[in-house]
Amino acid sequence: MPTVNVMPADAKKLDEIIKSYENKQGRVLGVLEEAQKLNKHNYLPEETINYISSKLNVPLSRLYSIVTFYSFFNLKPQGDHTIIVCRGTACHTKGSKSLLDDIAAMFGGTKELEGGEPSFTTPDNKFTIRTVACFGQCALAPVVSIDGVIHSNVSPPQLRRLVDKTLKGRK
Repeated sequence: MPTVNVMPADAKKLDEIIKSYENKQGRVLGVLEEAQKLNKHNYLPEETINYISSKLNVPLSRLYSIVTFYSFFNLKPQGDHTIIVCRGTACHTKGSKSLLDDIAAMFGGTKELEGGEPSFTTPDNKFTIRTVACFGQCALAPVVSIDGVIHSNVSPPQLRRLVDKTLKGRK
């Protein structure tokens, strides 16, 4: 098993989580999900995954295959706010690409998105911008989610207003 390098406070919390999932179906998923929530920036640091691997006696390769398969797990720090742009066919034909370009320009992530990354987080960890294949809201295209709230028929000016409201702390 790998060498574990976790802060003692985190180790205690992780041990509590692991114990709470003892003999439960979906134990690995549950432990990973709860462990991710422990982190202020909603992600699973390498040392946390290593610790879970050693405590559950699950190979690192299996944990990484789980974490990279499910989109709700994050291996990089996430922002305080999340903006998700739908890239499905209906949204694409109704302008989601230009919305994504506008957001990337607003937050300085043009290089990442053009380089094929599906998401980026601003250096100050205020925003994470990501894409999704489809929200299943095709009749309302283009669709954008901001902090879990779905916005439909979004235009570039509307998107700027929504981002401004989020920056000012309003829903």
